[in-house]
Amino acid sequence: MYIVQIASECAPVIKAGGLGDVVYGLSRELELRGHTVELILPKYDCMRYDHIWGLHDAYKDLKVPWYGAEVKCDVHCGWVHGRLCFFIEPHDKDNWFRRGQYYGCDDDPMRFAFFSKAALEFLQQSNKRPDVIHCHDWQTGLIPVMLFEIYKFHGMEHQRVCYTIHNFKHQGNAGTDVLYATGLNRPEYYFNLERLQDNFNPFSLNYMKGGITYSNAVTTVSPHHAWEAHHGDFGYGLGHTLHVNQHKFKGVLNGIDYNLWSPEVDTYISEPYTPDTLENKLYNKKALRERLMLGHDDKPLVAFIGRLDEQKGVHLVHHAMYRTLDRGAQFVLLGSATCATINDHFQYEKVHQNDNPDCHLELSFNEELSHLIYAGADIIVVPSNFEPCGLTQLISFKYGTVPVVRGVGGLVDTVFDVDYDESRPPEKRNGFVFYQSDNYALETALDRALDLWYTDRDSFQQVQRQGMACDYSWNIPGKQYIKIYDSIRHR
Repeated sequence: MYIVQIASECAPVIKAGGLGDVVYGLSRELELRGHTVELILPKYDCMRYDHIWGLHDAYKDLKVPWYGAEVKCDVHCGWVHGRLCFFIEPHDKDNWFRRGQYYGCDDDPMRFAFFSKAALEFLQQSNKRPDVIHCHDWQTGLIPVMLFEIYKFHGMEHQRVCYTIHNFKHQGNAGTDVLYATGLNRPEYYFNLERLQDNFNPFSLNYMKGGITYSNAVTTVSPHHAWEAHHGDFGYGLGHTLHVNQHKFKGVLNGIDYNLWSPEVDTYISEPYTPDTLENKLYNKKALRERLMLGHDDKPLVAFIGRLDEQKGVHLVHHAMYRTLDRGAQFVLLGSATCATINDHFQYEKVHQNDNPDCHLELSFNEELSHLIYAGADIIVVPSNFEPCGLTQLISFKYGTVPVVRGVGGLVDTVFDVDYDESRPPEKRNGFVFYQSDNYALETALDRALDLWYTDRDSFQQVQRQGMACDYSWNIPGKQYIKIYDSIRHR
């Protein structure tokens, strides 16, 4: 099967979050299963060029229709850790992808509408005809719309689209300008609740709604989050659209790449280890303490790794730090804030805890350090307000770091409470779960984890090994996506 992935990220060359990891990991798994996979990405000026091998011109002077005129692009080709990637570089007066950042511009909807248009033009003009085009998140939501309304009349009538939503909160909205820019035109046609009109704003077109409506298959990144988006509040206004399209919507749990995230092969950690050599994890705890200038007393080490924002339950992260210290344990945080208020708050805490040998706050993101924290910590907290899938808990399992999580989204599908989860036998349970979003709920789960460490180290290590035994590789989701692709190819 010939599959083209079109996305705004692909780790490690373009990574702002978990989307990049998923695009890379799924592409690699599909190739390992014998399928041909190519990726189409924007050529940002700030991407990691050091992760691209053999970058060269692939298609010169790609002419992309735009507002009735043309924008010329060059398409470059290179290999990102074995994956064949095409990078679209527009020569436009707006410098759409020469901004020093991936996202966060006022004209993001137009930037990615152009990227989507250019990606389809590249496929059409270069005579590439994939069996399946797999698009990701709102940035590519217009691709199935334009494919069905324009490009199927220009030699692309047999291409099918799988559309994956990683975060329902960000949906992409624009007005009539995007219709005239892309050549869709006909505002009276698209401003319709059965097509692109936003479900709550009659003057706005919703890219993600378009992706759901026009795609042949729609997925999100865990089964439980699919239920939350369809039946609860986590669809952020798209619940009715998902209901109308429920016949083609399902959740497929993300995987992680064990070639990158495994203490057996990790080059960023102090000492490799396996479930049978779990005692070697202590060398990494020692190395982490030395790097962060923490004390070396015999006490548990609790960590948080992730963005500091409302989605991640930042108020509970703050409380977890003080609860951990009150219980005589150590706390390490690695993450950057997404708004100035949260950043200022944690900067104050960083200064306040500066001389505390049991606490370290690293208010940035450091890939190398994250590996050492996973390897050195005993417990990791994931107190998210919502979590479509979550990679943190999947990585922590492999490193024998016991997760304490809030029971939402993909966390429900992967973390099974040691004490209370009757859906799994005791030997299959792997963490601690709480469900409410208040401090007391967090304490009930975190205290149980700390109590087990303090009072029954052998049982705690058994929970660690049970987590390490879990298989959250791309093996199972790879099979599921191939089944989805096969089902839509024959429609």
